[in-house]
Amino acid sequence: MQVPEEDTPMLAVCIDETGALFLKHVPRPELRDAQLLIKVTATALNRADLLQKRGLYQPAHGESQILGLEASGVIDAIGPGVKGNWKLGSEVMALLSGGGYAEYVAVPEELVMPVPSHLTLYQAAAIPETWLTAYQLLHFIAKVKPNETVLIHAGASGVGTAAIQLVRLGRAVPIVTAGSPEKLQFTEQLGAALGINYKEDNFSEKVLQFTEGRGADIILDCIGGSSWEKNVSSLALDGRWVLYGALGGKTVDGDLLGKLLRKRGHLLCTLLRSRSLQYKAELVRSFTEQVLPLFKSTDSPLCPVIDSTFNMEDIEKAHRHMEENQNIGKIIIKIGSS
Repeated sequence: MQVPEEDTPMLAVCIDETGALFLKHVPRPELRDAQLLIKVTATALNRADLLQKRGLYQPAHGESQILGLEASGVIDAIGPGVKGNWKLGSEVMALLSGGGYAEYVAVPEELVMPVPSHLTLYQAAAIPETWLTAYQLLHFIAKVKPNETVLIHAGASGVGTAAIQLVRLGRAVPIVTAGSPEKLQFTEQLGAALGINYKEDNFSEKVLQFTEGRGADIILDCIGGSSWEKNVSSLALDGRWVLYGALGGKTVDGDLLGKLLRKRGHLLCTLLRSRSLQYKAELVRSFTEQVLPLFKSTDSPLCPVIDSTFNMEDIEKAHRHMEENQNIGKIIIKIGSS
């Protein structure tokens, strides 16, 4: 066991009372039982960061108030009670409840994964939150089956690009919505069987046309309220509509329940950040066994998609880039040296 000195300072991104981001030296996190201290090389942006900055999505009690739901780096210290065969200096990536926008983060060992050998630590930072979310939606919640049609909203987002690849891996058929020809072209190159520009077309009509009237077996929806009618219309009989965000609003005006009943549809709602450590640990274990080995070769069918990379001091620029909704894949933040 190696434990860092208490109150050793580290650089972190903090939030002022107006929601602005700034760099500040704060104490390094103290290691709890069964935790690893990671010296962070990179983190990645998530929509949840934008919400937390506005005071709308706070971490659970006792978790770090610093932004950042994923990180990559090297093991700097090993806390008491750690059972795994972890070694100082090993390259790892981790799912976090917070704390990724800092030079060091303490993580339960169950949420830490080794970095595939041919990936850089910047690429690895694009995996944990995004790929575990997509894996959870498809396999833990929707229970996707071969040959099913999966409609993925925000198909060019981090979760969207991961979901396309995971749907293909599961021998199902991904179709996506996105808001520009460039995004649609990229998703189709990644494996989407159909790309729909939601700004120009009624996506439910396109889905029904593609499926010859049957509809999508699964919908992965981070939009919510504004698209509910088209989602229900797109849903196959006995289909599963998985809601994991509400970028398009949380309110619904109309006959949602009646239309969902007529489809015998399943509305499944999920979040990842608020899940128990036991649930997250099982998710990480399953992903590590079933998916992570497929990242370990240069001709792998899976790859993290990175849109852009920013330095830590440019964190406000990185957030504006996400808020402008122009990114394809993940936005990476360099925290330390690779």
